[in-house]
Parts: sequence; structure tokens; C-alpha cells
Amino acid sequence: MEVNWPERFYCRSFVRKIAQWREVRYFRATRPIPAGAKVLEIGCGDGGGAGIFTRAFAPSLYHGLDVDPAMVRIAARRPKKGSLANSAFVLGDAERLPYPDAAFDAVVNFGIIHHLPDWRRGVEEVARVLRPGGTFYFEEIYPPLYANPVFRVMLAHPRENRFHGPEFREALYAAGLSLLPGFHESSLFILAVAVKTARP
Repeated sequence: MEVNWPERFYCRSFVRKIAQWREVRYFRATRPIPAGAKVLEIGCGDGGGAGIFTRAFAPSLYHGLDVDPAMVRIAARRPKKGSLANSAFVLGDAERLPYPDAAFDAVVNFGIIHHLPDWRRGVEEVARVLRPGGTFYFEEIYPPLYANPVFRVMLAHPRENRFHGPEFREALYAAGLSLLPGFHESSLFILAVAVKTARP
């Protein structure tokens, strides 16, 4: 599901980039990725998060995927130098990732799964494209933040089949994604790192 203009404005703002810098510092402190890692970001937007993540982790390959053609075009125009030298931005749906199984060492999600009508399938797709032992870096928000009386009329989000913390953590576990200790969670959001293990 594409975001609407107020959320697109926020996602491209300096405030959002500061938040992403802080999140990436937490990701790196919690679990570095191996040299030469291949990384996928779902819901890459304008590519700002890609620049932040690649500077911190220096992967050998970075793919950013988004369902919004306008955002993919903006991201693709970023100069392919420095940390983004080995990056590509593609049009695609996070519920149906156009990649084979175990294609990536890490998947990054800066708050996109709550936009998916079938969010459980999105979690399963993340696990599918991760290699065994691969890392899922993510920040997600819960309905009290985006579906309160004010933001409910301002922002475009699916209204049915939404998740709070227990449902989201259960879906991660069912997909074979184990949360690492030290994750941050409240009634509004979760910031965490998970590792792909065998399905229970």
C-alpha cells in the first residue's frame, strides 16, 4: 500500500533521517553483518535510509524495494558512489518479494510492514529471502500511534487485520525469526533485531 502525501512528506524529512540514524546505530551495536553481505530494504522510499544504512554497514550489495514508482525513481537518482556504489532500487511488493529463497544476508524495514494489508505474509517473505542465520533489522509502529483519532484521518493505512506487540512477535516466531535480547518496545512501537533460525 502506497503512503499518502503527509506520510511521504514525513518520510523524506530531516526529522525522519535523524530517527533512522539513531535506529541504524542501534542495529549496528546489536548485530553487525559479515563483510560482503547482501542486504534488502523493503519500503525504501526515497533511498534516504539506504544511504544511512550502507554508510554504517558497508554491504557488498544493497537492494531497495518500494511499491511506489515515484519513490523508486527518486531513490534511483541518488549518486551511485561511496556507500551506495553497489545499490539498486526496484519496484516491488513486500508481500511478494521478487527474489529467490535465501537471497540476502540481511533485510531492513524502517516501518513498512504495518502498511501491508497482509502483514503476516510480509513477515513470511522477509524470512523466506533471508539465508539461515541472516538478520532482520526493523522498526515497526503499532495502531495506537498511527490509528489514533488524529492520525487515522490524516494517514492512509489498512484498517483491518492490524497488529500490536504480541501478534507481531508471534508472527516473527512463526516465520523462524528470533528476537535478540535488548529490543525496545512500548505500546506504540518496536525497534529490534531478529535472526533467522529454523522454523519451530
